Amino acid sequence: MRHTPLAGKMAGKMAGKVAGTLTGLTALALLGSTAPATAAPPPERAAEEVAERAVAKGLLSPLSLAVASDGTVYYSQNFAGSLHARQPGKKARTIFTAKKRGDEVGAVSERDGVVTFATTGGTGQTTLRQRTAAGRTRTLADLDAFERKRNPDRAVTYGISDLATDCAAQFPADGLPASYGGIVESHPYATATTARAVYVADAAANAVLQVRGGKVSTVAVLPPVPVEVTASVAGAMKLPTCAVGKTYRFEPVPTDVEVARNGDLYVSTLPGGPEDGTMAGHAAVYRIDPDAKRPRARKVIGGLTSATGLAVSPKGTVYVAQLFAGSVVKIAKGSTRARPVRRAMLPGDVEWTPQALLATTAVLTGLEPGTSPAGRVERWRH
Repeated sequence: MRHTPLAGKMAGKMAGKVAGTLTGLTALALLGSTAPATAAPPPERAAEEVAERAVAKGLLSPLSLAVASDGTVYYSQNFAGSLHARQPGKKARTIFTAKKRGDEVGAVSERDGVVTFATTGGTGQTTLRQRTAAGRTRTLADLDAFERKRNPDRAVTYGISDLATDCAAQFPADGLPASYGGIVESHPYATATTARAVYVADAAANAVLQVRGGKVSTVAVLPPVPVEVTASVAGAMKLPTCAVGKTYRFEPVPTDVEVARNGDLYVSTLPGGPEDGTMAGHAAVYRIDPDAKRPRARKVIGGLTSATGLAVSPKGTVYVAQLFAGSVVKIAKGSTRARPVRRAMLPGDVEWTPQALLATTAVLTGLEPGTSPAGRVERWRH
């Protein structure tokens, strides 16, 4: 992963891959992204939407969400360094707060009352943790240590591999490099917990990891995202004109992982480039069989924009939150077409329950000086 100005402002390494400046992207999202628009909800749903209510509001960066079988909703305030729970009919309570100021809390999942989450320190230290039903917190794994030892995408080359030396020399020192290999960096952005293992979507490692019995291993490395460098892409990323017409292999940036009924993993990704519409349509969802002899990521659907969260229903319907496209879409099992479910401002994560969809929205509000956080956890009937 290569840092950009957004990385520091959002205090998160995945955010750095989105690229651009926070001010510009947030304004873009609030004013209406240049990404493809989605259809408005049917008029007949208006009455239902009025009846729906927020589970939580006034949140700072609620990027991660989980829902237990008893209806308890768990959600993070990533950049505030806190984790919260709200049981049906009760007030929300804080169940974990990072000890160090500036540490991020996210990557939330739940199973049988046990909550799995990750903390990412300001110095880059990433730790996978679990909170038991009794309220005790323990460390599952040091993901930084695994990344330093294994670096799953170490053999992958990103950028433009067939570039002439004189053209490569024209790439700005503070921008995207002409080409580079997978670097050592970890940022767990999502988890999925099963009876036997915890799966981690590591946005900086560009891989899905498995934690089992305290041991960390690589399930699969996500494939690079090939993008043709057009004049507009070159201008947006400050690439030299000699790169126009070439193919840039961007980092895939896994942002969520879910387990389907048959045990397959579904993973959402967004490319490590600008999400301001210049590269709209390069996010994707992949499927991985973790029990295969050599698990591989196979694309389920492409053509998405800033896919930051997903959910999978028991029937195999996939729901995807498109952050800067301002929408949640669904893909029926066996289909390669995404259909709009809801328009929403800056949706970050989405979860399926038999009664409703839950989603976090307005997830990047309150990050600019003089603004207030307006993040929400919303419940939508389906």
